[in-house]
Amino acid sequence: MTKKKVFIISHSHWDREWYMPFEQHHMRLVTLIDNLLDIFKHDPDFDSFHLDGQMIALDDYLAVRPERKPELAAAIKAGKLRIGPFYILQDDFLISPESNVRNMIIGRDQAREYGQEVPLGYFPDTFGNMGQTPQMMALANLKTAAFGRGVTPTGFNNQVGDADYASQYSEMWWQGPDGTRILGLLFANWYSNGNEIPVEKSAAKAFWDQKLADAEKFASTDNLLMMNGVDHQPVQLDVMAAIKVANELYPNYEFIHTNFTDYLSTLSADLPQDLSTIHGELTSQETDGWYTLANTASSRVYLKQENTKNERLLENQAEPLATMAYTAQDYPHDRLRYAWKLLLQNHPHDSICGCSVDEVHREMLTRFAKSQEVARFITHDALMTLTAKINTVEFGTQAKPFVVVNTTGFTKSGLTRIVVEWNRIDFSAAGSIQEQRAQLIQQLKALPELMVVDAHGQSVPFRLIDQQVAFHYDLPKDRFREPFQAIELTIELNMVDMPAFAWRTLALQPATQAGVADSAVKAQPRLISNEWLKVVVEDDGSLTMTNRETGKVYHQMLVFEDTGDMGNEYIYRQTADNHAYYSTDFPMDVRLVHADELGSELELTNYLEVPVSADDQLAQETQAVIDITKRTAKRSAEKVPLTITTKIRLNPHSRQLQFESHLNNQAKDHRLRVLFKTALVAETHVADSIYETVTRPNHPAKNWQNPTNPQHQQAFASVFNEANGVTVGNFGLNEYEILPQDNTIALTMLRCVGEMGDWGYFATPEAQCQGEFTFNYSVELTDGSEAQQVASYQRAQGAQTPFSVQQTTRHAGTLAADHQYLEVNTPEFAVTSLKRANTGTGMTLRGYNLGDRQVPLSVSVGDLQAEPVNFFEEPLTDVDSTTLAAAEIKTLLFTEKERS
Repeated sequence: MTKKKVFIISHSHWDREWYMPFEQHHMRLVTLIDNLLDIFKHDPDFDSFHLDGQMIALDDYLAVRPERKPELAAAIKAGKLRIGPFYILQDDFLISPESNVRNMIIGRDQAREYGQEVPLGYFPDTFGNMGQTPQMMALANLKTAAFGRGVTPTGFNNQVGDADYASQYSEMWWQGPDGTRILGLLFANWYSNGNEIPVEKSAAKAFWDQKLADAEKFASTDNLLMMNGVDHQPVQLDVMAAIKVANELYPNYEFIHTNFTDYLSTLSADLPQDLSTIHGELTSQETDGWYTLANTASSRVYLKQENTKNERLLENQAEPLATMAYTAQDYPHDRLRYAWKLLLQNHPHDSICGCSVDEVHREMLTRFAKSQEVARFITHDALMTLTAKINTVEFGTQAKPFVVVNTTGFTKSGLTRIVVEWNRIDFSAAGSIQEQRAQLIQQLKALPELMVVDAHGQSVPFRLIDQQVAFHYDLPKDRFREPFQAIELTIELNMVDMPAFAWRTLALQPATQAGVADSAVKAQPRLISNEWLKVVVEDDGSLTMTNRETGKVYHQMLVFEDTGDMGNEYIYRQTADNHAYYSTDFPMDVRLVHADELGSELELTNYLEVPVSADDQLAQETQAVIDITKRTAKRSAEKVPLTITTKIRLNPHSRQLQFESHLNNQAKDHRLRVLFKTALVAETHVADSIYETVTRPNHPAKNWQNPTNPQHQQAFASVFNEANGVTVGNFGLNEYEILPQDNTIALTMLRCVGEMGDWGYFATPEAQCQGEFTFNYSVELTDGSEAQQVASYQRAQGAQTPFSVQQTTRHAGTLAADHQYLEVNTPEFAVTSLKRANTGTGMTLRGYNLGDRQVPLSVSVGDLQAEPVNFFEEPLTDVDSTTLAAAEIKTLLFTEKERS
């Protein structure tokens, strides 16, 4: 009789930081790897240890034990320590598409420095899995993914029929929206089903009777996977003795200490024909909805805002500008990788999700700041290098030229701001510093009338925002620092239809003609409008918005909702009073700030009063570790002000209405959202996800019990039908909900709680998010057509990246004053990366299809030729560079054409 095989893999799921600060976990990691290296020396039967699929554990270990690197490398080469393929175990949904890819690239590259990475996409504890995982794994040469959440196992006696998110087996096919299919392994009994195996025979018998039955309930073959470890688990030193006992107790089974490579090889050869196929994203859609952990998208929202800022700096400014400015030899690969690694250190699921103790998230802010400063350095240096090559001699001798660059992959319109240095006096010049300052102040008072002109001498409308004399310094690359004082003029101007990856040169100069007002913008104290949109502030502070093309009128837009939250960093749970406070029930003020050729701006102030916190019952329930579904706390009777000041901006050249809300939060235990009531008839909506415009149902599954249905997003969520649509964009606000009674788009701005949650009581007072916050978001009305919907998605994504602006001098140059570096002529192609190739002299452009059908792909960089490649820039011979399939992710490598 053929024996069943029990594959035992020793591992420890290593949350880098979580219920203890990083260094507490770090010191335990050092002990773990010290013990492993000793086991490898003294126990030849110990097959190997799986280092949790993340290379950062080696970086962390070697930071303390650099002298053991040769031993570590030898253990990896011998197959004793199994590493990779990722750099960290990320949260899929809360980091950008490109961050997900860089995690794979950096992880694979570091693993290859030691040997071969484990050929497995490893997602043991991500809080849901992105729908594009199959295609992304295929583009990283991975054929299998292992995960712990998102699929409901039913057992082979309970056939699942057509269910998308249930499988009778722990093995299944996982198909992405583009059709790519990989093997999926569900940890149906979690990744700890073989933890702490007993050696004593009676205990071992009881242990294995249960564990084997549990595994066999779901396994599709006679190959049973047992994961010998769990979170921060020390290595089981006597595991080989435990396996020997198991083999003695169960003669019909063969217990093997092994590794994923060998297990996958055996499993793949035995797979049955009747495996289920699951489709798209796996977010526990068909459960009761309480433990999907989707509310981590709104925990400590300041982290999400900093992360979005960091990603946009690296992906959409530093890398594209460095690509435009530098030759392949000068491209700062090393500095960019350093910045990326700093950022990725904040992307583990317990970190970016905001579901750890306060010390963890304080340290994250330092990493964000460090990564952002590196990105700013690269961005500024690239801008200086680029603008020095641009010909500006056509401007007058008194002109102060500056260059505006659109580093996004879309045509972009909108306001940009620049500080123009009008004149300076170096500290080294004659006179004291005080005398120099007085001289500049006199010049400032005598400033002539000004104008902005383009490279053709045409006047460009602008606003003078501020003027001052300020201290600054230059840091030349070849000499000592140079301090100076300067007249600084802050101006704002409107860039109209700037092509993707293009620059435009303008200048501030003494006026030679009067400006001409643009009548495209109409404004009254409570009304602003342009060609496409009419916006009225009603007496209750809500907006009435009219799509002037379709005539559709939307009421109760921009309504703020505040509710109590007795949940934790993982899960929102409304307090038992079940009462919501709406801005429409409180006083408001509105004033007109701007109405000129650059656009209109209203300032709306809503004066809410909300409970100061939950009542005393919540403290008792949290400290008693009462499950959130059984809590009974209510909100306090004491109130505090919650004043929300919102700038509402309408550009004359855009369909998008932009908002910037500011508040000082002094309340606790609550959630604040902004609501946009669409009242559109639609059963589904779309949202910006990882390399995908994902379609989701507006109503949850029948067995969903959670009163809320939170969802993840990147830059937008949109409800639309065949006649009308509403797209709400955001910056770093990753949680939304579609309220099904009227298809309201509810965007979470702030969620404030006092405990971590999960397996015990961990107080997190800083998760109450006290203090000043600013939120940026937008709304756009469409006619529901694919063209207008896609354009609204583009504008939502493009709004996250500001124009890059750099003052320069009047000088000759080899580059034209106005130029498009790279042409993108396919509206559906959402660019996520433009960078120099990792090797060679080429450059890579990566993006994906925003729409839901195949389209021609037209992108070009001069006379360079494009070749489809995978994430590691290896050629894809069966992929066409001139088409973009539905849901396709495409990377193109541009190189010089071969000469005939």
